[in-house]
Amino acid sequence: AFQDERLSIMLQWLRLRDFVIVESAEIEFGPGFTVLTGETGAGKSILLDAMGLVLGGRGDATLVREGAERADISALFGIDDTLAAWLAEHDLAGDPGQLLLRRIVEKDGRSRAQINGHPSTIARLRELGEQLVDIHGQHESQHLLRPGAQRELLDRLAGQERLLADLAQGWQRWQQAAKALETARSGSREEAIRIERLQWEIDELTQLRLAPGEWEALSAEQQRLAHAHDLLAGADALANALERDEDAIAGRLGSLQGRLRALAEIDPALKNAAELVDSAVIQIDEAASELAAYADRVDLDPERFAEVEQRVAALFNTARKLRLQPQDLASHLEGLQAELEQLGAAVDIEKLEAASAEAEATYRKLAEKVSAARKKTAARLAGEVTEQIERLGMPGTRLLIACTPAAPGPSGIDAVEFQIAAHEGATPRPIARVASGGELSRIGLAIAVLAARSAPVSILIFDEADTGVGGAVAAVIGELMQRLAAESQVLCVTHLPQVAARADHHLKVLKTRSTNSVSSRVERLDEAARQEEIARMLGGKKITGTTRAHAAELLEASRR
Repeated sequence: AFQDERLSIMLQWLRLRDFVIVESAEIEFGPGFTVLTGETGAGKSILLDAMGLVLGGRGDATLVREGAERADISALFGIDDTLAAWLAEHDLAGDPGQLLLRRIVEKDGRSRAQINGHPSTIARLRELGEQLVDIHGQHESQHLLRPGAQRELLDRLAGQERLLADLAQGWQRWQQAAKALETARSGSREEAIRIERLQWEIDELTQLRLAPGEWEALSAEQQRLAHAHDLLAGADALANALERDEDAIAGRLGSLQGRLRALAEIDPALKNAAELVDSAVIQIDEAASELAAYADRVDLDPERFAEVEQRVAALFNTARKLRLQPQDLASHLEGLQAELEQLGAAVDIEKLEAASAEAEATYRKLAEKVSAARKKTAARLAGEVTEQIERLGMPGTRLLIACTPAAPGPSGIDAVEFQIAAHEGATPRPIARVASGGELSRIGLAIAVLAARSAPVSILIFDEADTGVGGAVAAVIGELMQRLAAESQVLCVTHLPQVAARADHHLKVLKTRSTNSVSSRVERLDEAARQEEIARMLGGKKITGTTRAHAAELLEASRR
């Protein structure tokens, strides 16, 4: 394998083992233009299927050769510094200047991928493949008829992926804001009922004018006022018993105190007992003083008692109405006010209207930028495709790309439609309605060639994109491929000898049969074998001297 200094990225070889009908194959690729030819059913497109798989395409058990345990595909690329830096950034670096991709599919359908020997996800492999290769399939012209495909192609050629991503996000934000506004305007019955209930409960609690800790203070005061007479009588009687009566405890204890002191003078062992009695006398005096003072303070005000009773009843009745404990009324009010505030914020119509308007304005600004880029690219692309399809055997035919206003959506405000006018003065009509299969194929090929020129990759693959043409048009296609190969590595599966003759390298796919199986192999053709293969493509199975001479002329013409 070798790398052309003109190309920063190039496919060097592809290895297949037990893939579909290929038992084993290793194919080397060179710079410039390479064609793959062979008889129908030989397996030409299988090689490109293998390329698609190793670049992150879908894999399943049908890709494993019958009787084998697994299919194994590897591809080696020469890469530039930019791609090497990307690999290093993702911890996928390998040998300097090279990239090795590998894809293994087990017979049960499970698959795994490697990048430079590092395990990789299929998504990461696909991301890398998009930076390496651009594949144009034989059915790509039919793809142009799919709704939205024309807009997608135009956007790809306009190169505004980042702007389109921003546009899709802008659309989503606008729709979310509009939905929130609509919900708030219509409102739900449950939400309205809840707000009404919250407001009623808040009004009930607000009327009470609750003070922090009020229930606890009222309960204690009610208890005290309700037993004021008992408290007064009890405190007075106890004070008398301790100190005021003739046989009060304080007097009797004082007499005991004097006798115990005298005894302690005789025996110091009683000194501790005497000190304890001294302490008791002091405690009795203080208790009597406290009781007398308490009796003086006891409030016998019946009016205050009535007020407290009324307030306690009000709090208790409200708590019962709300199915709460009286001590929880204050905290419940705080919770209700917070919930009502939250619901009020959710239905702030003015705020939601402003948010929706802002999101719409942002979306429309992005949509206008996308629309302007589309129209500019449409005019350029239509002119270039018209020029190409004239060379491809459709003289006088013009391609027009109409960008007309459409309802806003995630992809913008444009409807994109490819139209053709068959001759000067003819009314342009949608290609889906008026283009024949051959015309559609040539339009698709012209677009593919133009798309390839602007592609950010260095490897271009065409899988029988020249189907449906021949003769002089085939020669033009060969020239187009040859021109593309001056700046990119081009691989083309073709059945046209005029295209094959233009190639720098010629690979032939052959089908071989054994007793129990059919397989394919690939040969690199030298000059003589190449002339013979082009002669076969010109004349079919019966090759004459005339067809060989014609083949030689085609090869000679391609060198001039």
